[in-house]
Amino acid sequence: MSRLLWTPPGQQSQSTAMHRLMDKLNTENNLELDSFRALHRFSIDELETFWDAVWDFCDIKGSKGGAPIIKNAAAMPGAQFFPNASLNYAENLLVKRDDSEVLVFRSETGNERRVSWAELYDLSSKFQKAFIKQGIASGDRIAAIMPNCPETIAAMLGAVSIGAIWSTCSPDFGTRGILDRFAQIEPKMLIACDGYDYNGKVHMLGARLGEILSELPSVEKTIIIPFKGQGEEVAKEIAPDSDKVESAETCVYAITPGTIEFTALPFNHPLYILYSSGTTGAPKCITHSHGGTLLQHVKEQQIHGDLGPDSVVYCFTTCGWMMWNWLASCLASGAKLLLFEGSPFYPSNTVVLDYLEDEKATFAVFSAKYLDALRMQGLSPKSTHDLTALTLITSTGSPLSPEGFDYVVDELSPGCQLGSMSGGTDLIGCFIMSNPMEPVYSGEIQGPALGMAVDVFDDNGQPMPVGKGELVCTKPFPSMPVGFWGDAGDKKYHAAYFEHFDNIWHHGDFAEWTQHGGMIIHGRSDATLNPGGVRIGTAEIYAQVEQLDEIDEAIVIGQQWDDDVRIVLFVIMADGASLDDELIKKIKAKIRTGASPRHVPAKVIAVPDIPRTKTGKITELAVRDIVEGREIKNREALANPEALDLFKELEELKS
Repeated sequence: MSRLLWTPPGQQSQSTAMHRLMDKLNTENNLELDSFRALHRFSIDELETFWDAVWDFCDIKGSKGGAPIIKNAAAMPGAQFFPNASLNYAENLLVKRDDSEVLVFRSETGNERRVSWAELYDLSSKFQKAFIKQGIASGDRIAAIMPNCPETIAAMLGAVSIGAIWSTCSPDFGTRGILDRFAQIEPKMLIACDGYDYNGKVHMLGARLGEILSELPSVEKTIIIPFKGQGEEVAKEIAPDSDKVESAETCVYAITPGTIEFTALPFNHPLYILYSSGTTGAPKCITHSHGGTLLQHVKEQQIHGDLGPDSVVYCFTTCGWMMWNWLASCLASGAKLLLFEGSPFYPSNTVVLDYLEDEKATFAVFSAKYLDALRMQGLSPKSTHDLTALTLITSTGSPLSPEGFDYVVDELSPGCQLGSMSGGTDLIGCFIMSNPMEPVYSGEIQGPALGMAVDVFDDNGQPMPVGKGELVCTKPFPSMPVGFWGDAGDKKYHAAYFEHFDNIWHHGDFAEWTQHGGMIIHGRSDATLNPGGVRIGTAEIYAQVEQLDEIDEAIVIGQQWDDDVRIVLFVIMADGASLDDELIKKIKAKIRTGASPRHVPAKVIAVPDIPRTKTGKITELAVRDIVEGREIKNREALANPEALDLFKELEELKS
């Protein structure tokens, strides 16, 4: 039985944005919606009315245009939201121009900066003027290799204010990983930092940028941001005799700011190009729109998260993850953003907690891996930090274990609502997430997001009210990708989401409804184990193994063996522990009793490291492929590609 962790706080919950929206819908449509489930049902039954109301409720700047609200509403793909609208994403984020604080930046080195709305507006204006001077126009791509700092947000706002398309990688990406992404979109301009810090080390980018530019012939101008104070030096190192590479100090910061002219754009005008992080081929260039991104994010942030001008938002993310784009959108709610760059465990394992306490954060987004790391280190933040300003903690990136849920409520911030959300780069948002109107149970995401017709299907395309199956969305939503960049005829786009079930978005997650109407994500369905023809989610095994003190981390795969699939569990041992026969018996017993006999691995093998993506997700498919002797085509998607070699031709897997 799932543990009840949080309930809505009585009358206080009646003042949330979600309740106010429900009251507005009741008044304007003569309805009697009285619960989250009734509101959700209305939001998917009456898509046009709902999304029209979200536009008004969240005060979107722009013109909706005339009817229809949704064109081709029954088509997936093919539906188009607000086909006659015009708006600009940047205009909706730069909601103020006064001296109040909007950005706080802190790095692992202790460097701290504070930026007002007026300063952010002026810096965005300088970038806009610099881009126009360099001939950047609507539809041109600007690629950035940048840390999570104020300049990155300002440069993005300056770019998209004129209709340019923004795309980022974090500076820790290798040369090949960056080229695999940016070469596909042929950027006209590159923006890059001179260097960055991570885990106590300084990494300068001059040599790598030279290699990258030599293979990006489309780039006409490169602007170096002096993040480490060496913009001029790095620019000269890359191109000593050319003005094609220039420090921002001369070509941006010296410009006199002015009033930003926001270009009015169609709802579906491309805004961002994001990239899939898989290791099975070239990254997909997922293109998202001005209107779809904005509308999805304000719904999630303002209506589900109750974000507003008094909110202080922290989200640990790099510019290579869609959560950076999500964080930037919080500006549309007038919120203050806490930007952080560096390792979350350097120079101490409390550096992030210190930051949240100092700035009185009200809304924090953590990765499940970060929360698990705090738990495994035995930290009890409630005893060492005052985090009482937090009203909502959200977990994302990968499924949060029931133990992770319990840890947050018991040791991190008791009394705070703990949410979990799941969606991803594909939709630049969430299919399922928290809400302020219902209880939170351990191990469960509270329910579907408003306007998202999510369900669980079996392989025959039939709904599964009970049991594990494929996560789907049966109706269109505004943040469906515009398409994949360079995908003629949308063939790859269609194959990615709509080939499995006709006219249905197939997300690729292995999911299950709970008795509370919530949902559990059991991992990626393409990594689902299938011993004896029975589908098993990898998250079910991790939930048991992570309770053992002897194990730091684990990864599980299915290996083809004797015309079937056998489960193989790889474990990283905790300090002082060793994998002997007794511990293997203990691991198997824990899985057998906590999950089922079918979940018990045939092999348990100790490894020193596990490959993971740049965003910290472990890569089950890459490990499975290397074990099966298949080539890994996109090793640059990994933060530690050398770890793959640990799984190659293991003797333990030959019998």
